[in-house]
Amino acid sequence: MNIKLYLLPVFIFIFGIVSVQGQDLRELRVKPDSTISEQNEGEALSIKNINVPIPKLDLQVNYWKHWTKVGINFNQAAFSDNWKLGGLNSYAIGGIIWHKSEFNRNNFNFTTELDLKYGKVKNEGQLAKPNNDRIFWDNKLAYKLTKSWAVYLSLTYETQFDNAYNYGKDTEGNEIITGLKSSFMAPGYFTESFGLEYKPDETFSLRFGTGTARQTLILDNRLKPRNAADYFAEFGEFPDEKDYTKGTGPIFGVEEGKTFKNELAFQLTANLDRNLSKNLNLKSRYNLFADYEDLSDPKHRLDATLTAKVTSLINVQLGGVILYDSALDGAVQWNQMLSMGLLLNLPK
Repeated sequence: MNIKLYLLPVFIFIFGIVSVQGQDLRELRVKPDSTISEQNEGEALSIKNINVPIPKLDLQVNYWKHWTKVGINFNQAAFSDNWKLGGLNSYAIGGIIWHKSEFNRNNFNFTTELDLKYGKVKNEGQLAKPNNDRIFWDNKLAYKLTKSWAVYLSLTYETQFDNAYNYGKDTEGNEIITGLKSSFMAPGYFTESFGLEYKPDETFSLRFGTGTARQTLILDNRLKPRNAADYFAEFGEFPDEKDYTKGTGPIFGVEEGKTFKNELAFQLTANLDRNLSKNLNLKSRYNLFADYEDLSDPKHRLDATLTAKVTSLINVQLGGVILYDSALDGAVQWNQMLSMGLLLNLPK
């Protein structure tokens, strides 16, 4: 075969490359259409308005915050009849309800706190007795003066649910009730206070109640303080069988023949509610009440509770109260409780 036939495709390829290079590639570009309207040149541009629907937002600001705790504790011990190493069949049950609501708007703050506690213990051979009993309701209205200081007005109510008795034994050694110590609204306390509050953060506050009034009420007729004659007319016996002229004397600071006492005082109140760690919380309240008529003998009360969270529902609590009130007793009083139970926090 002639060699020229083999060289023909090579000549055709070389000729094609030269032809492309000789052509201006810019002539092959396609220009985009820049017309944004179908209007003819010179006419006014007509733009159609499009209404985009915007949903109405029904937004409301909630100035309230709420916290609630509901708990129940139960302790029990049982021994066989032939148990020789000591012990006593017993059980104890207790419940708490705690609620706090807070309103904040601008410089105004309103806080209400309710603390209800009640429990009973029953030991073998003894009567059932309340071992925890308190109704506490505190309300406070405050107006901020600075970041940490505010002027406040508060109202506090305190009493108990159940009767508390004195106990003794009969001739057969059985436990019996010998007298009534206290009951619902005997005593009952109302405290109104006005002053300054120092609150550096959400976990601590300190109130200086320079204008404070407290009313003590005894509404249970069995505990009303009476003179000797009135006591005999009511119960057919004298308070002191050795001295028929001696009455009951003041009870809870209320004088004989009265059921009400009003005091004007200075009050100092400190509140702490702080998480010491992720699962450990300390809550305490200290109150000092000093009657202006006798500032040398103030009343003190410290309530403290340490709560350890085991799970989201199970907790261990160590709590106690230290109290000094000369109207109740001339010495310091205290109680202490250790318990484990269920505690539900709302909201979680």
